[in-house]
Amino acid sequence: MQAKGRAAERGPFRVEHVRSGDPYELSNGHPVYCAPTGGRGSGPHHLGSSVVGWDPAVREAGVDTGYALDGGTLRAPDVAVGNVPDKPGWVKGVPELAIEYADVGQDEDKLQEKIADLLAAGTKVLWVVRLSGPRRVEVHEPRRRMRVVLPGQLLSAPGILKNAIRVEALYERSEAEKTLLTNLLQRQGYEDLEAVLAAGREQGREQGRDEGREQGRDEGILEGKRDALKRVLDRRGLRLTRTAAAKIASCKSERDLDGWLDRALVASTTAEVFKRAGR
Repeated sequence: MQAKGRAAERGPFRVEHVRSGDPYELSNGHPVYCAPTGGRGSGPHHLGSSVVGWDPAVREAGVDTGYALDGGTLRAPDVAVGNVPDKPGWVKGVPELAIEYADVGQDEDKLQEKIADLLAAGTKVLWVVRLSGPRRVEVHEPRRRMRVVLPGQLLSAPGILKNAIRVEALYERSEAEKTLLTNLLQRQGYEDLEAVLAAGREQGREQGRDEGREQGRDEGILEGKRDALKRVLDRRGLRLTRTAAAKIASCKSERDLDGWLDRALVASTTAEVFKRAGR
């Protein structure tokens, strides 16, 4: 049985008729117009892609990646995890995990067609994040009944993501930052921020034993936070300038280091990380 609203006959268009940047997808040869994303939707798109993209188990992730499911079907999930090769042109196959954001004005028939196309082609899990009405995430999987996961509950994708994530991490910045920080630290071998601090304390004890246990403990915490900050900057591709490196190395304030670390998670440039520093 075909999804509601899907044309019974194959349309005249093929994947090669659509160019990168065209505001259309294809379903069974029929064009599907994709409207620009509103302000309330664009922010969560960025947060969601960051949260799942930096999960320790993920090696490839993308936003609006075009998948050629067959000659007449082209789909571009808002967020895709798995099968996002660094090559030009449409991607053959499907992502393992796809995320769609639905807000006011969402065409439900077209959304259901898209879900059906991706699942039928091999996508293992598809999350629909509902931004209008009560916030929630609808979980779609092949041959299973759709289920709803509410704020405060966890979403998981076994075999795709290492970590389960809270529903709010897909649209709330504060929750997304916590999840992103944990993911980045795990990619560097630390389970969480406490593990970084514990490593820093241990290093501090070793370095500061001759100067006293308390002084060594404090310096260890600072060194652990300095190391975490430099690792986050490196993983996000933000260049560590000589000035920034010197500022980090000489910083004796946990508060300053915590503030820089928070901004390093979302900043576009290294300068933005330190723009409110200076004490």
